[in-house]
Amino acid sequence: MVKSSPLRRKASPRPSLPGIDPGAVLNAVAAVILVIDDRDTVVFVNAAGEQMFEATSPHLLGLPLRDLIPADNPLFGLVEKVRRNHSPFSEYGVPLDTPRTGPRTLTVQVSPIVEHDGWVALTLNELSMALKIGQQMSHRNAARSVTAMAALLAHEVKNPLSGIRGAAQLLETGRPPEDCQLLRLILDETDRIVALVDRMEVFSENRPLDREAVNIHRVLEHVRMVAENGFARHVRFIESYDPSLPAVFGHRDQLVQVFLNLVKNAAEATPRMGGEITLSTAYQHGLRLRVPGGEVTDLPLVISVRDNGTEGIPDDIRGNLFDPFVTTKPKGSGLGLPLVAKIVNDHGGIIEFDSQPGRTVFTIILPMAREPAALA
Repeated sequence: MVKSSPLRRKASPRPSLPGIDPGAVLNAVAAVILVIDDRDTVVFVNAAGEQMFEATSPHLLGLPLRDLIPADNPLFGLVEKVRRNHSPFSEYGVPLDTPRTGPRTLTVQVSPIVEHDGWVALTLNELSMALKIGQQMSHRNAARSVTAMAALLAHEVKNPLSGIRGAAQLLETGRPPEDCQLLRLILDETDRIVALVDRMEVFSENRPLDREAVNIHRVLEHVRMVAENGFARHVRFIESYDPSLPAVFGHRDQLVQVFLNLVKNAAEATPRMGGEITLSTAYQHGLRLRVPGGEVTDLPLVISVRDNGTEGIPDDIRGNLFDPFVTTKPKGSGLGLPLVAKIVNDHGGIIEFDSQPGRTVFTIILPMAREPAALA
């Protein structure tokens, strides 16, 4: 004899709050809430869902869930599991990437609705604020370690190198050719070390940024043109921009440096045939971060660089990706991403990434300027 599930029992009456509409309560919840029927048709969506899917409730109601979320998404497996077991399930780290939503990582909770057979409620929570801030703290620590290293190199290495180079130049005068060849080797290697130290000195700059309203789409357009005419000639660029996006409060040249580094890494990861890089922008509500100096700032501007590299980022370096000298490139210096992390940190922003074979996304979240950016 098969026992009936406790969830099939008649639900006991629940107390209600007088004068409060349950729909208004659900609309006040920050998480996305969807209800689908036994045919996977959307029958309810709250205000957060309208914002995520960029459509109003009347437009979303009646749509198949597959019109909003790709059919191969793990979420559908969870829905079927809930229907079979008549009990709630959840899964962390579910990727979602559509033209409506952009790239996101979600915690998905699916629960059966007892009163309607086959109906389920889906709750979609984005990567938590605590985790975002924790990641940002680790990126700041990485940037600080590079800053300390740069200061050490500048003060303790460049001065002795200057003396070595001067002595080699004096010895070069009047020496036979075979000796001059060795002295030239000393000079060349000394210059190479000085160049490396000069590259590191950018991390030791702790002056306040001279920030202003920056049109991020013009920054991305500049980066794309540089890439298409240089290191990314083999890549097809796809642009998915929010035309109403406000200006970024930032330093234009440093933002160009950030996205040049990210696009260059993406271009090197893409295949020689069929390589694609997608540049996208979006506006999000509700993310705030306490920046250096104690000021709390809103971070509503989201800029993403996505590539279709076949390998993705190896698991063994993901936790240290923004540390100095961590790289998968045979001739890479491992300084590009630490520099990106430092610049984003100086802007009071957040950088995060999601990677799997065939898809890697770096996402930069930045503060908004109070005044509009110049169009020129």
